[in-house]
Amino acid sequence: MKEIDFLPEWYKSGKRRQTGYRTQYVALGGVFAVMMVWNFAATHSILKAKTQFAQAAVRQMQAENVSREFTMLKTEIMNLQKKAGAIEQIDSRIDVASVLAELSFLTDKKIALSKIEFIAESVSGGTDRQNTQPNNSSVVRVALPIFNEKGLPLGNVRFKVVLRGIAADAGDVAALICKLEDSPYFCQVVPSFSRNAEVKAANYPLLAPGAGTGEKTRDAQRDVRESGKSVQVSEFEISCYLANYREQ
Repeated sequence: MKEIDFLPEWYKSGKRRQTGYRTQYVALGGVFAVMMVWNFAATHSILKAKTQFAQAAVRQMQAENVSREFTMLKTEIMNLQKKAGAIEQIDSRIDVASVLAELSFLTDKKIALSKIEFIAESVSGGTDRQNTQPNNSSVVRVALPIFNEKGLPLGNVRFKVVLRGIAADAGDVAALICKLEDSPYFCQVVPSFSRNAEVKAANYPLLAPGAGTGEKTRDAQRDVRESGKSVQVSEFEISCYLANYREQ
């Protein structure tokens, strides 16, 4: 039996066109959806990259600040080390007040010191500073040596102490030398000289109370001073070193 198609050709063509249009619409819709997904993913990646870049910029800025602070601290530490080294070199490592207190303790009442001199020397023994100005005063003082052409001694130094004064007799000078040798503050005690001398009674100091003499003796001394006569004394000079170093 033969089938008869009563649909016109234009109708069939329209159906085919509609089907093709729907297929194209579906394809275009799929492409659009893919493009939207890709655009969303790309936008998300760009935002993430921008965030990471901003975070990296912040970290870089922090790293630069830390590096700058580290450089400043390193420079400051180097400057402090230089200053500490300079202080270490010029530090005399002596307590003058304690040394004078020890000398005051060791000096007998029958001894009057006219000068206490500290001379800085290198450990090898060379004198870096010395005082050539004479002092005839009877007032005890600390003599500050003048600077020579070498300037202030640096590094490890030792201090030579020169004591000059007068005593009632040579026995008092010998007793002072023994006390200096027994003291832990001093070493290498050497008497430079000890000689008899005459001083005017007006310049001879009175013995202080508690020096082993009574009021009669002090009155006799006062009478001698007022008479203007000369008094026989023992003039001396002693040199020693502060025992605040150790030779290796």
